[in-house]
Amino acid sequence: MNAPQSPPTLSRWTEPGSSRVPFWAYTDPQLYQLELEKIFYGRHWCYVGLAIEVPNVGDYKLTWVGERQVIVVRDRVAPKDRGVDHGIRVVENRCAHRGVRFCQQPHGNARSFVCPYHQWTYKLNGDLAGLPFKDGVKDGDCVNGGMPPGFDLKEHGLAKLRVEVLHGLVFATFDADAEPLADYLGPKVMPWLDRIFKGRELTLLGYNRQRIPGNWKLMMENIKDPYHPGLLHTWFVTFGLWRADQKSRMVTDAHGRHAVMISRRNEGGQNAAVTTGVTSFKADMQLQDKRLLDVVPEPWWTVDDPANPGTSITPTVTMITLFPSLILQQQVNSLSTRHIVPRGAGEFDFVWTHFGFAGDSPEMTRRRLRQANLFGPAGFVSADDGEVIAFSQDGFAQWGEGGSTLCELGGTGTGGAEHMVTETLIRSMYAYWRKAMGQ
Repeated sequence: MNAPQSPPTLSRWTEPGSSRVPFWAYTDPQLYQLELEKIFYGRHWCYVGLAIEVPNVGDYKLTWVGERQVIVVRDRVAPKDRGVDHGIRVVENRCAHRGVRFCQQPHGNARSFVCPYHQWTYKLNGDLAGLPFKDGVKDGDCVNGGMPPGFDLKEHGLAKLRVEVLHGLVFATFDADAEPLADYLGPKVMPWLDRIFKGRELTLLGYNRQRIPGNWKLMMENIKDPYHPGLLHTWFVTFGLWRADQKSRMVTDAHGRHAVMISRRNEGGQNAAVTTGVTSFKADMQLQDKRLLDVVPEPWWTVDDPANPGTSITPTVTMITLFPSLILQQQVNSLSTRHIVPRGAGEFDFVWTHFGFAGDSPEMTRRRLRQANLFGPAGFVSADDGEVIAFSQDGFAQWGEGGSTLCELGGTGTGGAEHMVTETLIRSMYAYWRKAMGQ
């Protein structure tokens, strides 16, 4: 008989700070299960979708918080509550009777939810509405079966998550005592969310999805890493979309868990300081269809600089990472959310939702869709990221218990920076991760 395994512990992480992440942090299945409990099912807010995906009463979509499938649904709202209650509910897709995952369609419209196994029926808000033979079946003067006396419908509804909607972004948490979403995001990150979303009605443009054979944290790292884009991505360095010589800024929240990478596009061409010896730079590369980089500045790009009151800033790129599961991309005119769905220690699903604004002209909508070809599973840029994440996971797995990453560009400290020659955002995230995991 095998001895029971002890719970995973972070005491194996003996290095101080967060600049050397041990390989087992990406490969240990027990540690991954602890991540699910402490992070995805703990006191964190997880992105579950856009409000425009469920525009009408009864509209629903299936999505995930960690490995738990949930339903985002638009509920009925009484007239007196309109304007106060957004009407969006998030419930777990798991019947309270026998645990059946009762909803199978990825999206649709429903008056109620009915479990196919025993016909237990739930309201859109997750309350149990009724069940067959609750009071038994009459047989003459006798009643056969039925639920026990005192069985209360109110006590047997679906698991309900707390929900907050910010500018059309829907977040949910299993923790009833989690801090309010605005506090969770923090005042340093919030202005960059406001810049894109505040006061604008979103329009849904489409989806991409892929499964990447790597640990979920690697995608968070990737979008907190300004070091790699001008080295890995031919498109970025050659056409000046993201290069080390650009004016840029790295922002973190007070805890280091969320971040914003901000930059302003160059016009391309060679700068020997950042292109010499960089194999991804292709000096003679030309576009067959120049509309792919038909960039049109938008009025909302220019905002008051949160870090320097009285001045303005006009980024062409903002990449926002909201721990643990959301990336918000503004890359010139392309806009998308990217949802990380963990599938084990060494795999995750990556769901892209491309969007625009209700006020967009038909030309701007086409431009957004055209530029979206740079991103997604087969994107001219993003295909590189999925590939190197798989390479990273392979390298971690072959080493076993020993070994660690080296993340010391710009030092070993945490916090923000006014340039992109740094790995400070990654260090900041792992400093927070260690605390969240209980070390």
